[in-house]
Amino acid sequence: MKKLRVRTVILSDVHLGTPGSKAAEVNHFLRHVRCDRLILNGDIIDGWQLRRRGQWTKAHTRFVRIVLKMLEKRDTEVIYLRGNHDDVLSRFLPLDFERLRVVEEFIHTGPGGRYLVLHGDVFDTITKNFVFLSHLGDWGYGLLLKINRAYNAWRAWRGLEYWSLSKAIKARVKEAVSHVSNFEGHVARLARERGCVGVLCGHIHTPADKIIGGIHYLNSGDWVESLTAIVEHWDGRYELVDYVSFAREFPLVEEPEMAEAL
Repeated sequence: MKKLRVRTVILSDVHLGTPGSKAAEVNHFLRHVRCDRLILNGDIIDGWQLRRRGQWTKAHTRFVRIVLKMLEKRDTEVIYLRGNHDDVLSRFLPLDFERLRVVEEFIHTGPGGRYLVLHGDVFDTITKNFVFLSHLGDWGYGLLLKINRAYNAWRAWRGLEYWSLSKAIKARVKEAVSHVSNFEGHVARLARERGCVGVLCGHIHTPADKIIGGIHYLNSGDWVESLTAIVEHWDGRYELVDYVSFAREFPLVEEPEMAEAL
C-alpha cells in the first residue's frame, strides 16, 4: 500500500463522538501516512457531544486503535493537546506515558525552527468568556449539520453538486468571532513571545498557511467539513493537505483487519 512518508503529521478537530465526524476519511488518511511524530491538536474526542449522548461508531473506535497501534510499534511519538471540547483533560495535565504525551501546549522543533503548538481556544472570546453561548453555538452547529445532510440529499436528487450550508454559515460566525478576539493575531503574537518562528493551531475549523507579522501561521482545519491536515516534510517544509486530493493520490485499498494494517 502506497504511503506518504513525512516527519510530522498535525490533526485537529476530529470530533469523534459526533455524527458529523468524518472518521472513515481520517482513518484512511492515517493508514496511508508514516511519521515520526503525530500531533493531535485538540477536540479529537468531543466530550461535549458525548455528554449529550453523541454518536460513537466503529469508525471512531478504529481511529483510536490506529493511533494506539502507531504507539505500540514505537515508531511514532504522539502528542495530544487539550481542546475546548475535550477540556476534561485539563484536570490531569500534563500526562506522560513513554511515547504518548498529553499537554496544554507544546514547542515543536524541526529543521524549520521552533513552532508553538496549541489548540487556540484560549484566544476565542466566546469560548473563554461566554461558555453558555459556546455550548449553544455547538448545539446550533450540530443542527445545521443535520439540515445540511438533508439539503444535500435533495441537491444530489436534483443532480446538483455538494454545497455546505453549515460550513458557509459557520465561516461567517467564525469570521465575526475572529474579528472580535483577533484570534490569529493573538496566536501569532504568543508564538513570537515564546521565541518561535511559527504556530500550529486548530479550533476555528479554518485551514490556513500564511505569514502574520513575520510569524508562520498554520491552522490544520478540521475533520467535519474541511477535512485537512498539516504535514511537515523531512526538509522542514510544512504543507496543508486536503483529503480529496490526498485520496486521489493514495486511494483506499480494502484489506482484512484494516485497523491493524499500518
